Amino acid sequence: MSRIIRFPHQQAAGARPGAEAPPPVKRLRADGRPARNRNTILPLTVQGLTYEVPGKRLIDEVTFTIRPHHRTVILGHNGAGKSLLLRLCHGLLKPTAGRIVWRGPDGADAHRRRLAQAMVFQRPLLLRRSVRDNLMHVLRARRTPAAEARQRIARVLKRVRLDHLAGRPARALSGGEQQKLALARAWLLKPAVLFLDEPTASLDPASTLEVEGIMNALHEASTTIVFATHDLAQARRLADEVLFLHGGRLLENGPAAAFFRRPATAEARAYLSGELLP
Repeated sequence: MSRIIRFPHQQAAGARPGAEAPPPVKRLRADGRPARNRNTILPLTVQGLTYEVPGKRLIDEVTFTIRPHHRTVILGHNGAGKSLLLRLCHGLLKPTAGRIVWRGPDGADAHRRRLAQAMVFQRPLLLRRSVRDNLMHVLRARRTPAAEARQRIARVLKRVRLDHLAGRPARALSGGEQQKLALARAWLLKPAVLFLDEPTASLDPASTLEVEGIMNALHEASTTIVFATHDLAQARRLADEVLFLHGGRLLENGPAAAFFRRPATAEARAYLSGELLP
């Protein structure tokens, strides 16, 4: 069975030690009225999730909940199951056992829930088209009117600072630019939940900060972020919640500030200090 450690809710990552956690931000429209809640498929409840291949259990009875308006980071050594867990939650893989339960509005079907989430991989999957046409492709698939699509693409390219590269072949971009394009493509879909697998792996510090800025902008726009990373400094900067995996088991699950200040398991303490465990 998974050994799940739940911390009392304390301050968000980066807050002053001992301070109470601030309540979730209540987002307002320009006219002062409450913003429309796009996170109607949340919370996501994962119960006893297990994934096996012949001869090996890779995810071992994992249970947790993803709450709306929180940035959740998945931490663990290579092979802990981080990327696999993201793919299971996103529906790219079918679990061997357990349940993945989206809240969903009344009458919502599986197709609508899929449309409310997106995923960006460590190596972006880009079409052999221009930057602009990569974005246009996803809006055509959603049957967005052409005029509206052009306006939305222009806005998002400006937000991610790729507007000057709109006509360039997407696969000719640098690594950081490709990752920003992948995030822009997800942004266009206005997802309730965005899964990110090592979004800044192999990027230089400047590109990393740009990608983090886009992640924060998506968070402020009410997209719930779930991401895996090996960058502990990044996790400290961005995360509200931590899921710590070791050998496919969920050992810790709780507020990021509490996890980084005082991890509850020997495995997590070793991970944060840079030690390797079997």
